[in-house]
Amino acid sequence: MAEQLAVDETLRALAHPARRAMLQLVWDAERSSSDLADAVGMSRPAASQHLKVLREAGLVQMRIDGNQRLYRVDLERLSAVRSQLEGFWGARLGRLAAEVAYQRRQRPRRGGGA
Repeated sequence: MAEQLAVDETLRALAHPARRAMLQLVWDAERSSSDLADAVGMSRPAASQHLKVLREAGLVQMRIDGNQRLYRVDLERLSAVRSQLEGFWGARLGRLAAEVAYQRRQRPRRGGGA
């Protein structure tokens, strides 16, 4: 149950396009909150609120360096969420693909005119 709550929180955090953009920006490199705000075109206070949501969902880690807050993706957390989602969707998507293929085979062929 706790794992499901964590996935729910993660999905809510990822629901906003600005947060997804921020996450992509910190995927490969640490970036400051002001840099992230500028990159996604929002005020620093608004960016700070979005970064807080990402932090609370465990998607980013923050460290303080002087007067800067630096953010980076938490790859371990993302890996855990991915595993949970694959466990949920994996077999279901396979069954869906099989059903679609079956339905396509069952459709009558349309005559092509000669």
